Amino acid sequence: MIELGLSRISRLVQQTSLSWKAIHIAGTNGKGSISAYLSHLLTSGGVRCGRFTSPHLVDRWDCITIGERVVQESLFRQIEAEVKLRDQTLGIGASEFELLTATAFEIFHHERVEVGVVEVGMGGRLDSTNILKDVLVSVIAKIGLDHQALLGNTIEEITREKAGILKSGVPCVVDGTNSSAVTTTLEDRIKELGIDATYTRPEAPDEHSPPLAQLFSKLDLLPHQQANMCCAVSALKFAMPKIRPDIEVDSLIPQLSNVEWPGRLQSIILQPLATRKEPVLLDGAHNVQSAEVLGQYVDRRLRPLGKPITWLIAVSSGKDVNEIFHPIIKEGDHVATTAFGPVDGMPWVKAADPEELASCVRTISGVGEVRSFGTEVVDAIDWASGEANGGPLVIAGSLYLVSDVLRHLREARDPSGNVH
Repeated sequence: MIELGLSRISRLVQQTSLSWKAIHIAGTNGKGSISAYLSHLLTSGGVRCGRFTSPHLVDRWDCITIGERVVQESLFRQIEAEVKLRDQTLGIGASEFELLTATAFEIFHHERVEVGVVEVGMGGRLDSTNILKDVLVSVIAKIGLDHQALLGNTIEEITREKAGILKSGVPCVVDGTNSSAVTTTLEDRIKELGIDATYTRPEAPDEHSPPLAQLFSKLDLLPHQQANMCCAVSALKFAMPKIRPDIEVDSLIPQLSNVEWPGRLQSIILQPLATRKEPVLLDGAHNVQSAEVLGQYVDRRLRPLGKPITWLIAVSSGKDVNEIFHPIIKEGDHVATTAFGPVDGMPWVKAADPEELASCVRTISGVGEVRSFGTEVVDAIDWASGEANGGPLVIAGSLYLVSDVLRHLREARDPSGNVH
């Protein structure tokens, strides 16, 4: 279960030397992408960088990278065992995420990273990552309604929780595309702390960096991608002078065109898991804001092809299916529903019932064939591939579904179970 609070993590990392500086990122959507951009830019600039994001994608340790490479499984398991033993010996009773956070922070120390790019797990004020002390810059990404049971029922309450990562004396960067309710709430906290703040304006990238404006004109980016890049670049302009004053951030900007963030608008080939040869769009959209971004991408890139979209979807239990899928699944689209399997390290996460999900989808006006496949993800992939018949196929609704698909694909490509 999820238990927010800093008392347990404080005891758990008491003996850990937080010898590295941090960039701390909170928000509802975009945290992972901003983390990926920052890690890539720092590594390109010769800074030894660690990254900690959540949840993991396929393996529990892939949420931790050192110099853009996933940490070695053997090192992860060794340090995780030490952290768990400490938890047991001291009788702390830490949560799974607190154990993972302590493991990541110890790995950063072990690997002598200079900067750790750390994404908040949930909220901010009481999130276990908020134990960080030596923070170079705080970043607030796009904020929306999510996890209301833990963070509050209104956008203002949720924003106040996420603003809990802001610290006196530490500058911050705020995604300027946030709603006025979000920015007003953040401004109050920023004034209270008396800290420097940059509100990004992706529609005017030259204000942040002339090379960023050039990159935007060269790449066909969606608005949220531009917003996330602006956040990353603005954050780095605060951070870099404190770690590498000789490096010009603008000189690193072209490297952003090489960043890939798995599970977010990712194009994959399903062979040999399925016979389909054409690429498939894989996206972890799991709330209203991220679904809106996915819908924009589908409308801009896939619907002009002139064929209906075939969807393969699953969601976590408790999500508002109508709000997520009704705006993006359109007349004539075909839909397969399924359920992801158990999530390693997060036993409280459950998939919504695929039959109930199918019933909700059938209420969409003019929707085509809708078929439920229970927990048989591979069967759902086979059916959706055949139904699409070479046309657009989108797998979405949960990062845990994305994880299952990537795991099945890896097993199909290497049945021996070797991880490369």
